[in-house]
Amino acid sequence: MAIRLEKGQKINLEKNNGSKLTDFCVGCNWGAIVTPGGFLGLGKKTVDVDLDLSCVMFDSNGQLVDHIYSPLYRMDFLGRYGMPAGKLDSNDRALHHSGDDLQGDQGGDDGLDNEIITVDLNRVSPNVDQIFFFLNNCGREDFSQIPYASIRMYEGTPTRVKEVFASYDVAAAPQFAGKTALIMGKLYRRNGEWKFSAIGDAFPDPNICETIRRIATSYAK
Repeated sequence: MAIRLEKGQKINLEKNNGSKLTDFCVGCNWGAIVTPGGFLGLGKKTVDVDLDLSCVMFDSNGQLVDHIYSPLYRMDFLGRYGMPAGKLDSNDRALHHSGDDLQGDQGGDDGLDNEIITVDLNRVSPNVDQIFFFLNNCGREDFSQIPYASIRMYEGTPTRVKEVFASYDVAAAPQFAGKTALIMGKLYRRNGEWKFSAIGDAFPDPNICETIRRIATSYAK
């Protein structure tokens, strides 16, 4: 049975059969917002929701050494924060992003993740000590207005879920009102093994660079 992650929870990456979870996906699934529309409010209007699933990697000294986030971010914007261009693969090719989804599910929950980061812990560079996964909402709405959004870790591929290991629900809850960024959790090394810590902290960050700065100054040290 999948672990329902709670804020602050720490878990070992161990499967039911006792073997270690080393190859898995971190996926985010969310829905577009449906509101009344048309003449006299009849009918429905669908509002796209653009969430971005990203990750940043730090060494044992808390220094940022690599990143994965959407290549669609403009360089003039990133440059104001001293951030490099977005990319879909980590330098060691251990992590890969499926690409940016700008809409969310349009016809209800299809059960598939909109954005996915695949992870192969056996290929992670030795200088990477922490890997943080986080979400940013690029639209005007906050997480409480999104009909559903969840993050999960699972064995399988971007097109086939074999077994869900852990999941975390994000949206449609009062505590997410006014929040547009969520630091989901981190993978970290301890005594030569990888473990996972569910952070679950949400913030009103206006953009991804502010969230990366927050992670670097408050979580990676």
